[in-house]
Amino acid sequence: MKAADSNRAGSAPGLWRDTDFRRLWVGQTASQFGAQATQVILPLIAVVSLDAGSGRLGALRAVEQAPILLLSLFAGAWVDRRRARSVMVLADCGRALALGAIPAAYLFGLLGLPVLLVVALLVGVLSVFFDVAYQASLVRLVDRERLLQGNSALEGSRSAAQIGGPALGGALVSLFSGPVAVVTGAFFFALSSVSIWRIRGREQLPERGDGPVRVLRQIQEGLRFVTGNSSLRAVGAASALFQFWFAALMTVYLLYLPRGLHLSGTAIGLALAAMGPGAVVGSLLAARLPGRFGYGRVLVYSAFVADGVMLCVPALQGSAAVTLPVLVGVNLLFGTFGQLVNVTMMAVRQAVTPVRIQGRVVATINFAGMGLTPVGSLLGGFLAGHWGLRTSLLVTAVALSLSPLFMAFSPLARLGRHLPYEQEPGPPSVCRHQTGDARTVSEP
Repeated sequence: MKAADSNRAGSAPGLWRDTDFRRLWVGQTASQFGAQATQVILPLIAVVSLDAGSGRLGALRAVEQAPILLLSLFAGAWVDRRRARSVMVLADCGRALALGAIPAAYLFGLLGLPVLLVVALLVGVLSVFFDVAYQASLVRLVDRERLLQGNSALEGSRSAAQIGGPALGGALVSLFSGPVAVVTGAFFFALSSVSIWRIRGREQLPERGDGPVRVLRQIQEGLRFVTGNSSLRAVGAASALFQFWFAALMTVYLLYLPRGLHLSGTAIGLALAAMGPGAVVGSLLAARLPGRFGYGRVLVYSAFVADGVMLCVPALQGSAAVTLPVLVGVNLLFGTFGQLVNVTMMAVRQAVTPVRIQGRVVATINFAGMGLTPVGSLLGGFLAGHWGLRTSLLVTAVALSLSPLFMAFSPLARLGRHLPYEQEPGPPSVCRHQTGDARTVSEP
């Protein structure tokens, strides 16, 4: 590595002096605020304004998550051949316009579940492309040695969004109405697109070879790389177990809070927002603990704590004065240790992946980890309708422990304090921050 790069890697404030990274951080933060607010507002519109039952709420969540299964692999190959900045800008502009259709439909008396389903589908499709692009863009902006710091900063902003997004969305639904509250999400997506559009570093597109690159061949390359690497296989499998049961749990959870515990929209927003402060702490810990105790030990123990604490939720009953503080504490712990797992897993994935296929590996892991979330959401709605809210919540909370149990017996548990970085063959194919040896799952 060049001396200048070494100096930058050794100076902690160096990453924040980078104007392009700051613009990416601001844009990603705004986008996460929009996403977090929307994830609360759309279900609350369905439950509170449209009186949707468990089956319809499960269908709404499944429709929003279905593009992960259908489009992730294609999105990875597509993003690897294009500038990540352009993909992110177009995706967030599209999400802002899609959400704007809800207040328009309300004004014309057309708002109903079909409109919500269409908007949820559009938002889900565009979210797939944005999430792949922003995770792939980080490796084009910072050096390999700064990935953990960069991930910690971006995940810290996602944590801040988890504080403000749900609380703001729930409060607006409670004070005004869902169609008015959804404008908040549209505003944040628009702000994100403006900030990311201002990134000035020019990305170099990958070499395309002598003939046209076939998307199917690129997808296969990403699949082969993930299945051929024991650490990535374990990341994908652990992610799949967690995301499937977390999707089922959240469908029941969003019904349990207003109907089982009789919480208001504001209280629901505050309860969900409690994950945010914990996630801020988790992001900070992720920059230090893996290097001190080992990546494997941090992953396994943190996952057991994060998933195990959710077992407290089905036991709650009584007034909001009693249940709300407990929910805040549970979500605080879940946010802290869940985020610690998330950031550590992303560092593992990025370390063992060559930069030229980062987009495809992100997409393949997302496909494996989150592809079955629509089925999980439908299962959660089915269980809530047939077994009751409390029993369904207990079953799905217990099933969350399958993910850390798998990790404990996987190659991830054997990772030490240093990761085996993948050396990039050939000349670099990225922008100005890339050096010769330079070199991400929504939930853990």
